[in-house]
Amino acid sequence: MMKPIITIGACIVLAFSLSAQVYAADGGNPKKGKHLYKKQCKSCHSKGDTAGELTPMSKTMSQWDRYFKRLKHKGDQAAFDAVSEKDLKDIQQFLYDHAADSDQPQTCG
Repeated sequence: MMKPIITIGACIVLAFSLSAQVYAADGGNPKKGKHLYKKQCKSCHSKGDTAGELTPMSKTMSQWDRYFKRLKHKGDQAAFDAVSEKDLKDIQQFLYDHAADSDQPQTCG
């Protein structure tokens, strides 16, 4: 009788742990995010620019999650604050989907 309860409990724990790992994979449009990243971010985050090169592969998926959870931009916070919440979610999705440890790591092109 106790075995089904343990199985159900294990399934619930597994579901919660998997949902925590896909934090950024929820609600953003990565194609729009790539376009927005090129438009909003790449002007300062290219090789040789003042802020230094930053691509999706610069961080792991969990590092991107932490970055967007904090919403703190080390450089120009005002420029970061000017981006809408939806656009930030799209950018986050693009960066997360193509992070260094993702299935499809890539640069921004």
